[in-house]
Amino acid sequence: MANKPRKQWSKRKRIIIGSLGVFALIYIAAIMWHTFKPLPEGISYAGDLHKTDQIEMITDLTFAQDQKGKGMVHENNIFDEVYTMIDEAEEFVVVDFFLVDGYYDEKEDFPKIADTLSTTLADKKKENPDMPIVFITDPLNRGYGSYENEWFKKMREAGVEIVYTDLDPLRDSTPIYSGIYRTVFQWFDIGGKGWIDNAMASDAPKMTIASYMTLLNVKANHRKAVVTEKEAMVTSSNPHDASGFHGNIALKVSGPVINDILEAEEAVSLYSGGPELPRIQAEESEGQYEVQYVTEKKIVDALLKDLAETKEGDKVWLGMFFIAKRGIVNELIDAANRGVEINMILDPNENSFGQEKSGLPNRPVVQEMVEDTKGKIKVRWYNTVIGQYHSKAIWIQTDKQTVISNGSANYTERTLDNYNLESNLRVVAPNDSELAGEMEDYFERLWNNEDAMYTVDMDEFQDEFTWWQRWIYTFQKAIKVTTY
Repeated sequence: MANKPRKQWSKRKRIIIGSLGVFALIYIAAIMWHTFKPLPEGISYAGDLHKTDQIEMITDLTFAQDQKGKGMVHENNIFDEVYTMIDEAEEFVVVDFFLVDGYYDEKEDFPKIADTLSTTLADKKKENPDMPIVFITDPLNRGYGSYENEWFKKMREAGVEIVYTDLDPLRDSTPIYSGIYRTVFQWFDIGGKGWIDNAMASDAPKMTIASYMTLLNVKANHRKAVVTEKEAMVTSSNPHDASGFHGNIALKVSGPVINDILEAEEAVSLYSGGPELPRIQAEESEGQYEVQYVTEKKIVDALLKDLAETKEGDKVWLGMFFIAKRGIVNELIDAANRGVEINMILDPNENSFGQEKSGLPNRPVVQEMVEDTKGKIKVRWYNTVIGQYHSKAIWIQTDKQTVISNGSANYTERTLDNYNLESNLRVVAPNDSELAGEMEDYFERLWNNEDAMYTVDMDEFQDEFTWWQRWIYTFQKAIKVTTY
């Protein structure tokens, strides 16, 4: 009889081990499939190069007259241009923005971008009830199903068609967590009324456990674009009040490239249950610029090719919020070592919406790039007294042409390896063109602190760099658990 309990325990042990083994296989299979599965049709898009003479650069800048924040100035132009585009539209309006809300805890008088944009679109629809107005956005703006925020409610009630992007068909960028989510968490109905504090701000609507479980997958429709029948804008800025003092860059274009943008946006709309989008009548024409719409991994594919073609004597300006993508880092190091002049203006990653940050990923990446080029790559940090240097732009000039890429995409794996949805305009311009000169003047203004304290020396923040920042950065990259 004494052997019977042992046999029962041995049998239970085999069942437990077998069950764990089956779960492990399912878990690994879920990770592998959702990391490498096919993308929805139309995602990771590269349009044709279209000639045009109509490209305009628009910027937002917040800066101080000195490093301590005295004499604060806000040059906000991007959303004023967005409102004008909407007001002047006669046939349709399509917008795609990642973050749209007015919740924040900081004690700042931020511009009311979310309210102004939502009111502008709602009024446009009321005045033109038959005009298609479509707003594609990220489910972050409804707390991943916990609530409908007041700005989207206002637009929806006016008749604006809201399309919340379905993130589930996209690949998983945090496989360790997402494997568990896909295997276990997503099957449980643990919704109900929100009761957990919102991470965005204390006055934002509360969220459910299920919503937080979805949030932890850290994936997004991060695009930022506005399209009408007359023109289109691709930008790095969000209609989010607390982002109102960020530094951002937008490019506004017209012509046949508008249809490429609409085609790529329609792919997101359709697979998310939204409508087909309109097109414009536009014929190819001559022009000094060539412009191309690129999304997701097609952004980095084009960029790596453009950087690889640089040679000694060429020049690169980079203005970026996050830089960590290995291929881009390596290509910039190689370019600097063969004699390309590379100047980078970066956000110090010191704060985010009032919360202190650790300097990742930019500071360890800067340390590596400066060391590996023996100081050939030059870096200045934006003087972020308020907000962030949120721009995502590069300017590459050879003896033949200037290539510009600007839009929503940070230089990270999450944004450029077909995880997030991202959008950029790639422009090929003559070296003596107005756009090429205007962007170079913009970077030189910031680099040289021509009329204010825009940037500070690299050592201002890099002196705080420690070995643990590089260790944490390397560890996070290895296990793919980051928010950038």
